[in-house]
Amino acid sequence: MVKNVSSLGRNGVHDYILVRASAILMTLYVVYLVGFCAFNEITYETWTAFFSGTFTKVFTMLALVSVLMHGWIGLWQVLTDYVKCSKLRVGLQFVVIAVLLGYLFSGLFILWGV
Repeated sequence: MVKNVSSLGRNGVHDYILVRASAILMTLYVVYLVGFCAFNEITYETWTAFFSGTFTKVFTMLALVSVLMHGWIGLWQVLTDYVKCSKLRVGLQFVVIAVLLGYLFSGLFILWGV
């Protein structure tokens, strides 16, 4: 078995399970949002009340982490498959990680600031 330093100890089965689990969680979150929008009149007050609930905040945070994890695994696979220059690939992976961390912290501050 070949050990790849850039894989960070993961393997293909682990990535497969994480991508499928994150896709299921994102699907459930979309169904949750669509259900809310279908049965409520959307005003600022209802939207604020909806996102001020603890369940919605936790579910939104889980969905955000799922989106970021899904994106990281997908972009990591694309970069390792198609970018052969290791210095360029590491630089691009660093940029992707920085952007995803920025999304995580901005989502965290926005969501828990309601």
